Amino acid sequence: MFLARVTGSVVATQKVDTMTGHKLLMVEPYRLDPAKRESLVTTGRTFVAVDTVGAGEGEFVLITQGSSARLTPETKNLPIDTVVIGIVDTVQVGKQQVFKS
Repeated sequence: MFLARVTGSVVATQKVDTMTGHKLLMVEPYRLDPAKRESLVTTGRTFVAVDTVGAGEGEFVLITQGSSARLTPETKNLPIDTVVIGIVDTVQVGKQQVFKS
């Protein structure tokens, strides 16, 4: 699993039938700042993810990638590589809270 911020959405009017009705989001993975370990910083990458939890732009989410993305009941038959599986409320590292919604 990875932490990511939702940066936008994707609209594709033409797609395979199994993808019809699935919301697509642009997500940008984040990681713990290696220098200070007090905040989250972007990895500089971007992915398109299927949203299974109703996430919105600007929210931090949990994503999974690869074959794990197809292990939810909502995605088991979809041709996807990344899925949003949770909306993050807080992130704590040790005794330091590095993110709170």
